[in-house]
Amino acid sequence: MNDEKKIIIPHGGYKNLKAYQMAEIVYDATVNYCARFVDKRSRTTDQMIQAARSGKQNIAGGSMASGTSKKTELKLVSVARASLEELLLDYQDYLRQRSLPLWEKDDPKAQEIRKIGSLDNRSYKSYMSYIEEQSDEIAANTMVCIIHQTNYLLDQTLRHLEQDFLKDGGFTERLYNARKKLK
Repeated sequence: MNDEKKIIIPHGGYKNLKAYQMAEIVYDATVNYCARFVDKRSRTTDQMIQAARSGKQNIAGGSMASGTSKKTELKLVSVARASLEELLLDYQDYLRQRSLPLWEKDDPKAQEIRKIGSLDNRSYKSYMSYIEEQSDEIAANTMVCIIHQTNYLLDQTLRHLEQDFLKDGGFTERLYNARKKLK
């Protein structure tokens, strides 16, 4: 997967970010996964869907804040990453509690899912059959793979945002430096 150099894309352009696209897939897949495998009345359903939604929404919010506050952008992308980590644990717990295997990174089934993530035109439809037509073991492991890929992209984004913030500061720091030069 390519590293994302910047998350600064104005006017809804966050939809072009690979991390956002993957987070949207995670959200759509989680809604469908919960509908199939988790009791709709359980608190787990709500928590999983909200964690997936938080991942997607905070990437968008961070991107929209990037023009005025690098600090806010960094914070929101970090929240997105934390939300997806929480969701990852829910899927791993599902497998563990049912004595279902968690695929290793080099498992051929995991590699099959990971290859989809490298496609430029991937969407929820790329994974739909794994979530909507396969067993709970395959669906949960598919989600684990997708979340790992999304978290990888977010980790790369966070590294770049941190480097940019340390190098250039945020909007407030740039204003301060500009005012200081005027004196």
